[in-house]
Amino acid sequence: MSKNVRSQQAVKIQSPPPAWRLPRGVTRALWEYVHDDRAIDASDEQFSQGGELELDEAILNDIIRPPGVVVDLGCGIGRLAVPLARRGLRCVAVDLSHAALKAVERHARAAALPIDCLLANLVDFDCLRDRSADYCMAMYSTLGMIRGRDNRLQALRHVRRILKPGGTLVVHVHNRWHNIFQPQSRWWLAVNLAKSLARPNVEAGDKFFDYHGVPNMFLHVYTRGELVSDLRRAGFRIERLIPLSTERRETLRAPWFLGWLRAGGWIAVCR
Repeated sequence: MSKNVRSQQAVKIQSPPPAWRLPRGVTRALWEYVHDDRAIDASDEQFSQGGELELDEAILNDIIRPPGVVVDLGCGIGRLAVPLARRGLRCVAVDLSHAALKAVERHARAAALPIDCLLANLVDFDCLRDRSADYCMAMYSTLGMIRGRDNRLQALRHVRRILKPGGTLVVHVHNRWHNIFQPQSRWWLAVNLAKSLARPNVEAGDKFFDYHGVPNMFLHVYTRGELVSDLRRAGFRIERLIPLSTERRETLRAPWFLGWLRAGGWIAVCR
């Protein structure tokens, strides 16, 4: 695979497509965000900052070990792929943002790191061959950015397909019930639950919010049971389910005490 950014579809975006032409699982707000070069440039300027990444890196360093091929799904500007490549892993950075992948390329070239870049939608992810990766990771709630449970399951099944036998998936999601601790989020939780019961096109856990100037950004937030169910339905065996603190700078203390409620989210380690 070339180190130049590759695309499953040779499409140059000039303006947002109509809703019916959006890729599967991709909302208009997400499409606008990943094609906003200013947001990507702002993230790139902060590439070397962010203490919130220390826990992610420590967990990944314990699980993902060289040699091997790791596929970083929803890689952004490569905050996690670059350190893994420095440790001797060959990385495939996958994202829907061309600008983000260009940033990954810059960092890879500057440090002479083995990182290949791939422009792709995780739901229609046929571009990597079966059993080609030792590890896959979907951090920063990448899985939750896909709208529609069937689409999220399809993405997980693609991951299982490209992993070698015994390969490992590491995935992060946010906890739906943790919203109960904030007044405004409690209201969203109640309204969302009511809508999901009344409307077949609304899923419990679907959240819309303003993000870096983009209105109506979508994120699906999970319950512990839903996460476990989806991973198993996609054919994974869960080895560890790591509950995270609210700030995501450490693991949750005393997880045995209402951990399903108190956790800010989870990192699941699966085979």
